[in-house]
Amino acid sequence: MDISIIIVNYRGWKALDECLESIDTINSKTFSFEVIVVDNFSNDGQLTAFSEKYSKFTFTENSGNNGFSNGCNVGASKATGNYFLFLNPDTKVTLEALETLLQTAILNPEIGILSCLQINENNVFYNQRNLFPALGRFFGISRSIYRKVNKTKLEERFNNTYDLFYPDWVTGAVIFISRDWFHKIKGWNEDYWLYFEDVDLCKKTSDSGGKVAVTRKATIFHQHGGASRLNVKTKALTKTEVIISKHVYIDNQFYGGTRLFLQSLLILGVISEKIVLSFLSLFLFFIPKMKVNALILKNITVYYFNALKKQTWISPRAMNYMKIKA
Repeated sequence: MDISIIIVNYRGWKALDECLESIDTINSKTFSFEVIVVDNFSNDGQLTAFSEKYSKFTFTENSGNNGFSNGCNVGASKATGNYFLFLNPDTKVTLEALETLLQTAILNPEIGILSCLQINENNVFYNQRNLFPALGRFFGISRSIYRKVNKTKLEERFNNTYDLFYPDWVTGAVIFISRDWFHKIKGWNEDYWLYFEDVDLCKKTSDSGGKVAVTRKATIFHQHGGASRLNVKTKALTKTEVIISKHVYIDNQFYGGTRLFLQSLLILGVISEKIVLSFLSLFLFFIPKMKVNALILKNITVYYFNALKKQTWISPRAMNYMKIKA
């Protein structure tokens, strides 16, 4: 088997249906592929219907909503391909894109992780000039200053006409990686439940001597905001997990005084911002999105208390947190 396409789903059935339809139409004479869908225990009765509709594909139900990293690792454990393509359910794929990703990876073995251009329903390409979080560019303001100060260098790095360009990291929506590289970096880090796991994966690859690349010769459709933030509670949950994953990333990728400084700054920044916005929401209650801040403040306060008690930054929703509890 050449390519194992691995898709993690949680109640995103409409988007998943469109994704699988796009794959189902692919008929290649030059490479073989399989599709593995890991459902993170949607538990809504849809899995059986999908497994019957797409009987050529492999469906497996996870033990719970254990996060994106765990779902990807479960899919990889069942894969037989020489290459893995981790794909969001809100994407659509073409034969040409798969051929380009495979051939590019084969011809450039120094590439550890490969992605391609992504375009949304408004025909807008996603910005993929991603840089690893660092001391001088971890937060929004410092990151903006860094980009302005280094504008010329970054323009030279990304604004070229080569088939390949090399960001620090690529989004988990489209990640093409060989089986060898996947095992070398020990797969996805299950400290993360959602968000920043793709940054961590690319950082591990880079630290192991592999390049992270994007090919301009292939484009995959990726629906903007198709997988999360469906209502106020969901939005508060996902935004809380973004904050939690930042703490996990700092804990995994920084050391000593730098780690302590960033963790402290993140806590102070989050708490002060959410207190102010929660207070304002009392007067701007007629704006639905303002309610989100109060929920985030509640969620993150519980998280910080739990982190202090358990002595870990890992999200209570993540699989590796379960190991700590055990």
